[in-house]
Amino acid sequence: MGHEFELTDVAEVDATPAQVWDAIATGPGIDSWFMGRNEVEGGTGGVVRGAFGAYRPEYRIREWEPLEKLVYGSDPAPDGRTIAYEFLIEGRDTGSTVVRCVTSGFLPGDDWEDEFEAMTTGNAMFFRTLAEYVTHFAGRTAVPVTAFGPPVGDWDAAWARLGTALGLPSRPAAGDRVRFVLDGRAPEDGVVYAVNDQTAGIRTADAMIRFLRGFHGPMVASHHLFTPGADAEVEEKNWSAWLARALG
Repeated sequence: MGHEFELTDVAEVDATPAQVWDAIATGPGIDSWFMGRNEVEGGTGGVVRGAFGAYRPEYRIREWEPLEKLVYGSDPAPDGRTIAYEFLIEGRDTGSTVVRCVTSGFLPGDDWEDEFEAMTTGNAMFFRTLAEYVTHFAGRTAVPVTAFGPPVGDWDAAWARLGTALGLPSRPAAGDRVRFVLDGRAPEDGVVYAVNDQTAGIRTADAMIRFLRGFHGPMVASHHLFTPGADAEVEEKNWSAWLARALG
């Protein structure tokens, strides 16, 4: 059967159009809020490439209007699957910027509902992370870190255990103040900037720490570290071990 969809996210951010453009139209910018590693060959007809584990999407740039509009999307797969992203940027006289993202496409198959739910909650977290990035970290480039925890059977229990590992009495909620410790490091404090049924995002002085419900899999740590010299491979091992302890 399949499902055609369109999702719209809008935010007014304390950033300039140039800062928003750098975040959505450059590889290092996308690395700092989306997921995995990314590269951009700019201009209409160019390409946006991603790398998130074994997932290696490639999108053709359809519209490229610096500081105003960026549109890119995939070619239809044999089963009809498509996805496209449209970003619109509008500067305000107050110095803020309104950024709008429309995500659209087609999900094939009779079981599209679960994938659509995961996409909806994931997109909401990614967009909110974009807003956090340009508001609090504009001009800084993050090292993306992706780590996987053990298989999860009971997600309610897993979110509660995550809350415990963050020093909370229950699963994280927006506005919560948290503290976590990686082996051999000083405790790190942060604030929960966004949550939904399948994600939680935390902002610290030098990182955005995100936890996502993997689609038919484990909890995923999808972080952005702004600490100079951060080593992605080392951090991924550290966070995999942290998740194993927190959720085991």
